[in-house]
Amino acid sequence: MASDGLMDKTYTLDFKVTSPQSPSEEAPSPELGQVKTAHVIDHYAERSLCRKFDYRILPILALMYLCNALDKGNLGNAKTNHLEDNLGFVKGGSQYNIILSVFYVLYVLFAPPISMLGKKFGPHRVLPILMFSFGSFTLLSAAVQNFGGIMAIRWFLGMSESAFFPLVIYYQTMFYRRGELARRLAIFYAASNIANAFSGLLAFGVFQIKSSLYGWRYLFLIEGTATVCFSLFAFWYLPKSASEASFLNAEERELAYMRMQMDSSSVVNEKFNLREALEVFKIPAAYAWLGIEMCLGVPLQSVALFLPQIVGRLGYDSVKTNLYTVAPNVVGAVVLLILAFSSDLTRLRFPFIALGFLLTFIGFIIYVTIDVQSELTVAYFACFMMTWGTSAPSVLLSTWYNNNIAHEGRRVTLTSVGVPLANLMGVVSSNIFQNEDAPKYIPALATTAAFGGMGCVLTLLLGAYMTIDNKRRNMKQGVTLTARDVPTERLRDGPQNPEFRWFL
Repeated sequence: MASDGLMDKTYTLDFKVTSPQSPSEEAPSPELGQVKTAHVIDHYAERSLCRKFDYRILPILALMYLCNALDKGNLGNAKTNHLEDNLGFVKGGSQYNIILSVFYVLYVLFAPPISMLGKKFGPHRVLPILMFSFGSFTLLSAAVQNFGGIMAIRWFLGMSESAFFPLVIYYQTMFYRRGELARRLAIFYAASNIANAFSGLLAFGVFQIKSSLYGWRYLFLIEGTATVCFSLFAFWYLPKSASEASFLNAEERELAYMRMQMDSSSVVNEKFNLREALEVFKIPAAYAWLGIEMCLGVPLQSVALFLPQIVGRLGYDSVKTNLYTVAPNVVGAVVLLILAFSSDLTRLRFPFIALGFLLTFIGFIIYVTIDVQSELTVAYFACFMMTWGTSAPSVLLSTWYNNNIAHEGRRVTLTSVGVPLANLMGVVSSNIFQNEDAPKYIPALATTAAFGGMGCVLTLLLGAYMTIDNKRRNMKQGVTLTARDVPTERLRDGPQNPEFRWFL
């Protein structure tokens, strides 16, 4: 074996194509019965390559998403430091809920077009530009003086953050195979939990600064400045794709390209075609995934936006409330990693997504039904369960449908609709937590629990359908195949291809 971990020998495996594919300009379809050569990749070479991607890509993406999550979720911390009073919000009014809602409307509207631009010009360039934009608007948040000012900032913040998460997911599918993706996305997404925890710690420290400037303004200044500075570094640092990474040698780039061709994309670095991309909505399962995203969005956003208010019901002051949000978010990140690594190990997605929804449902039901003041320990434990059950489904759900779509354009299109749709449900979350229901928020907590329960049911139903459909296809062809047995170059047409198998 060579010193860089790559194989000295090249092994090949011949197989016959049993059904024709749709022709494409980039990837000509072999004729029926034609013998095609596929490479068998050396395991140690592949591990060495993945480690390079892990060290080079994941830390930067995690830090970028940490900044994104901080800039998106810091409004909840600012609210505990009298933001509403300082900006002259109407007492008992819904202005705070409005500035939360307007963010998600723009988030959803602009995510698909910006994601498509990201596919066209490369996420390695578009992601840092988006990061610079939302960092700048966070900085400007420190200067607002009234409701109109913060409303305008949240409007543009929603636009600039809209395609960030979908593009990060798509970007990682350019480096990792289907069975490697969940744990990498989990490491990246754990930054969101860490951001929520760090946000609480940062707010705890910043709000104790004695100055003529309000603490929440310092919070926006610090977080916005860090985001803008890091975006400049990311623009220079991120590679274009696995097969075009400058930090790899020629042999490694060839191996990276081969890996993606075998088990990620039907055509690697495929040019974006809008008409082909929109054909993803001809797949019935796409609507089931979008329905699950909607069910996920409410508990996800309820925890992200209102955990300080939920914890505040335990009777602590604003400083301790922010501090006590740290532990649930940190433990939530740990549970996320455990479920994601387990999912990759077993090559199963839907059971772990359903488990996450179930934990969410139980956590919110416990918090609604007990007497919080007399059962403080149980109530605080329920807050932990809320974070356990919101993080893992988000990562694994995105991984699930990305695993099942071999066409790069369709993959980024579905992700750019699904992820913002989940975030759009933040409009529901931001409007069910009404000031008149404080501090118990019983209607909001019950509604969130209902969405968690429905998400669990939908996930199990879709998973059961895919399992049955795989068995039906195997019986019809007289073989026993799983999604891992079918190269992605033969999965371009999706379920209409008889050789297609669902990645469960």
